[in-house]
Amino acid sequence: MNLSDSKKKLALAGAVCGLVAACLAFMGNPANMAFCIACFIRDTAGALGMHQAEVVQYARPEVIGLVLGAFIISVATKEYRSTAGSSTMTRFVLGMIIMIGSLVFLGCPLRMIIRMSAGDLNAWVALIGFIFGVAAGVFALRRGFSLGRAHVTNKAGGAVLPVLMAGILVLALCSSLLKASEAGPGSLHAPLIASLIGGLVFGAFAQKSRMCFAGSMRDIILMKNFDLFSVIAGLFVVMLVFNVATGRFVLGFHTPGIIAHSDHLWNVLGMYAVGFAAVLAGGCPLRQLILAGQGSSDSAVTVLGMFFGAALCHNFGLAASGTALNAETKEVVAGAVPLNGKVACIICILVCFAIAFTHKREEKKQK
Repeated sequence: MNLSDSKKKLALAGAVCGLVAACLAFMGNPANMAFCIACFIRDTAGALGMHQAEVVQYARPEVIGLVLGAFIISVATKEYRSTAGSSTMTRFVLGMIIMIGSLVFLGCPLRMIIRMSAGDLNAWVALIGFIFGVAAGVFALRRGFSLGRAHVTNKAGGAVLPVLMAGILVLALCSSLLKASEAGPGSLHAPLIASLIGGLVFGAFAQKSRMCFAGSMRDIILMKNFDLFSVIAGLFVVMLVFNVATGRFVLGFHTPGIIAHSDHLWNVLGMYAVGFAAVLAGGCPLRQLILAGQGSSDSAVTVLGMFFGAALCHNFGLAASGTALNAETKEVVAGAVPLNGKVACIICILVCFAIAFTHKREEKKQK
């Protein structure tokens, strides 16, 4: 099964992933957050006790399903390859940056597209930052940026993250050790089995289609290639139809209840950091999970960096707050990015530049 040999197949894969996201939203996932890698990793980190923000603690089966779905399909189609490269700590830091930028914006690139399909104009503003961030990464690639080549390693090495994800699933199903929110976004979720199946399907189709939000923009800028963009377009169209049909499409900026804010500069800069770091790391948050599932230890390290970054955001007050409706006064309270988050975001962008221009491809010595 090859979904990447035509734009029609790629668009179909995106549509299937869009249907999964729509079904999960319909069955209880937070409004306008049908499927968000950054938010779901943050929630899972909270469930593991990595941070103490009680409203965002829940072991999201979708994240587990993504990794296991990619693992199962790659093994079945003989595409599983256990690989590892270099610059391990740099990849870990890039994972942290991706998460910090995402939680300043309040969503990963996948959620940005989902928010766009629901009429959230803040997400359209953030798209500007994401595109410029990807462009900065492309500029670095053209200047010779590289984190080093990946090499084939012991097959068991690439299965470490899938096994860890399976372990979290067992804990969620068979114990009460993991934390779970009783209020807030963490308490809103589709049934566990539906979420797991949705993650497995999404992971399989994302693996076969090479779905990557940063990669699609990178290919357009670097090679004028719109193949990967077809996947994103398919997902967007399905989610747009779903949101319009169910009355969830609300065009505007200050919309309470969707976990977003209208601090435009920081929406732009947050997604700039995400786009920049994702290109340097070799893929957006979704792509990192998929690559880790098919055996990449480099991506597994980046995923661990995202978990650590999520804990950092909520332990040190870096994450933004969403616009909300005061239950008592019925007044709209605007969301905002805290000072700590703003400082962290700027530092992340500066670190991206430092990484981009200090990691170069090794020139082959002429004999």
